[in-house]
Amino acid sequence: MYRIGIDVGGTNTDAIILNEDHQLIHAVKSPTSLDIRTGIETSLRQLLQGANIDKNQITHAMLGTTQCTNAIVERKKLAQVGVIRLGYPATASVAPYTSWPEDMVLKLSGKYALVQGGYEYDGQLLGEVDEGEITALLEEWRGSIESIAVIGVFSSLKNDQEFHVRDLIHQMYGPEFPVSCSSLIGSVGLIERENATILNAALCKVIETTTEGFVQALEEEGILDAAVFLCQNDGTLMSVDYAKQFPILTIACGPTNSIRGASYLAKIKDTMVLDVGGTTSDIGVLQDGFPRESSVAVEVGDIRTNFRMPDIISVGLGGGSIVRSENGKITVGPDSVGYRIGQEALVFGGNTLTTTDIAVRLGLADVGDQSLVAHLDEDFAKQVQDEIAAIIEQTIDKMKTSSGDVELVLVGGGSVVIPDTIRGVSHMIKPKNGGVANAIGACIAQISGQYEQIYIYSTEPREAALRDAREKAVKQAVLAGADPATVELVEVEETPLAYHPGNATRLRVKVVGNMK
Repeated sequence: MYRIGIDVGGTNTDAIILNEDHQLIHAVKSPTSLDIRTGIETSLRQLLQGANIDKNQITHAMLGTTQCTNAIVERKKLAQVGVIRLGYPATASVAPYTSWPEDMVLKLSGKYALVQGGYEYDGQLLGEVDEGEITALLEEWRGSIESIAVIGVFSSLKNDQEFHVRDLIHQMYGPEFPVSCSSLIGSVGLIERENATILNAALCKVIETTTEGFVQALEEEGILDAAVFLCQNDGTLMSVDYAKQFPILTIACGPTNSIRGASYLAKIKDTMVLDVGGTTSDIGVLQDGFPRESSVAVEVGDIRTNFRMPDIISVGLGGGSIVRSENGKITVGPDSVGYRIGQEALVFGGNTLTTTDIAVRLGLADVGDQSLVAHLDEDFAKQVQDEIAAIIEQTIDKMKTSSGDVELVLVGGGSVVIPDTIRGVSHMIKPKNGGVANAIGACIAQISGQYEQIYIYSTEPREAALRDAREKAVKQAVLAGADPATVELVEVEETPLAYHPGNATRLRVKVVGNMK
């Protein structure tokens, strides 16, 4: 039995095959294509040709992709979204799309409505849902929108109104019409949760194209019976159907794949990880084998959100980063030749000086034609290395929670450009096969489920709240493709809400399980 893992990066698309004992059978790298799919197909074809295995023995295929992130950043392939906020007139002072980039609002249609409904902070009713108001609105929007985001005030406390509106939408538009409910996506905080829900709704076409393209690529290579999964940004997997409901969870899955892969390769559960690609370097922290989650609101495409995101810092430093020297000042990146490194870097016959050229000149990497960089002054090359070290040192300092030196696991195809000595790092680990840690992380990941809600302990005992949250988290994991018999609790987070008189607590529960 075999598993295929594919991770699409900004420069390379990595693909690997693992056997049932998680041993690496074969790995390939190919340039990421502009249309993404071509790069996936090329990597998959090369992988199967090199592995020489029985395709009928491939049981699982996992994909980590940047498609959703790119769609938001580039404002491309997004759906026309209608936004329904349950909370009129209490929330009328701040309209949906407040502080959004104007081009993004226009791209998504900018349609929204504030309607009756919502709850108070203590769970009391703010307003009843008016079915006539909702149906009239949907009739007005018919044919002009492709997806709907439903956001209820304090739906983190009670979400029955959101689900009621979702049912009304499906009655009028059909059961397959994409609807995103904010209580299933974001956390406490109306505007940030609303923003995340709108983005999730906008990605419905992107994820549909991505998943169908991956399945078709597998079928074209004769892989017909494999279970297909997409990577989430917490280092776990989700089924295709689940990904279509929550495409926003694929954002930032690349760095988390690398962090999980680094943990597996280095056999370490608590450490700092540096993943160096062709365009960027991502630094994250492993806590008990999973990426540390960000505790603050995160901007995605200049839009402030509060849905689950990993605590990652990205810097414009990679194997394809362009090196310049102007007026005696050396700069590295943030621009990169990216997937064109095979044509533009000096060692490959190009005309652009990159960090890879510097690494080859100093004997740190054995790629391309070394004679093509022999003219570079060694002292200059060392100064570039010092600049690279300074960039990494500053980034590591930002991720530290104490002043002491940290252990660092170094992975990624561009890791050859990183100096062996970094201030603030006590020990650097370079695991075997670290160049494809991202694809390995995708391949060995489990299925997760997470549930978050505000519970009032004065009316519902803590033990009952924990039990309820865990049951709902398990349900989410099973929906995402987990085997119910293998699901176990991995994280419980409780945050008391000081402004609430009834001992209200934001409770977040996470579980993981193996694939079916």
